[in-house]
Amino acid sequence: MELEKLEGIATAVRRDILRMVAAVNSGHPGGSLGCTDFFVALYFDIMRRKTDENGNPIFDMDGHDEDLFFLSNGHISPVWYSVLARAGYFPLEELKTFRKLDSRLQGHPATAEHIPGVRIASGSLGQGLSVASGAAYAKKLNGDDKHVYVLMGDGEQQEGQIWEAAQFAPNKKLGNLTAIIDLNHAQIDGTTDNVNDNRDLGAKYRAFGWFVEEMNGNDMEEVIRTLRKAQEDPDVPTLILMHTEMGYGVDYMVGNYKWHGTAPNADQLQQALNGLPLSVGTTDY
Repeated sequence: MELEKLEGIATAVRRDILRMVAAVNSGHPGGSLGCTDFFVALYFDIMRRKTDENGNPIFDMDGHDEDLFFLSNGHISPVWYSVLARAGYFPLEELKTFRKLDSRLQGHPATAEHIPGVRIASGSLGQGLSVASGAAYAKKLNGDDKHVYVLMGDGEQQEGQIWEAAQFAPNKKLGNLTAIIDLNHAQIDGTTDNVNDNRDLGAKYRAFGWFVEEMNGNDMEEVIRTLRKAQEDPDVPTLILMHTEMGYGVDYMVGNYKWHGTAPNADQLQQALNGLPLSVGTTDY
């Protein structure tokens, strides 16, 4: 897809995120806004997804013969829900139900809700890399040549289970696995450096046997280029350190960890939307 169209979709997604969390005064806008370009690039340009003759997504839990994505840091569900809806997995209007009683779109994605596109419940941090490694291993054993992607948070790297999976993937030569860390240096209690310093994540993953890349996660063109490069070695898993700004796209949120889990009020919402005008061909839900 053309870069201009992708960036237009990203703006619409950022508007969705803001309106969703503001409507219920609950949710996690900061990380969602920072990861928007990544999600749009992944779903609208990179991933090989099953579709019918009309281009509509076909979803099943097995995920055979298609690329898979797992969201480990499930609290940034607003961006994922928006992208899934705009990619056709469920009606855009359903975004209005975010975090409401009896809605499928709860604060953390869950398989019990039967949301097309969601294969695991996430929210208990540290589990996504293990699941993605298992899925990538299954694809290799089944002769399935498609790729597996997983997004994690940088605060999430403080979880021990991450490092069990980080050891497993290179040992099983999972070159069909790309793990991305949202490196925004922020978590709910402050900066990652102050809460529990991760130090040199790239060096750690290299020591475990991963190929490590870095990219600006708020530059659509660079995101696409880096994700494509990640698929080059069939035997070595790729770890991408994705540098993002929490709250990217909203001037008063950028780089401020306080927007990790705080929704904007009505005035703040309008200010943010004024700075994110819709492109031709995109609409609000």
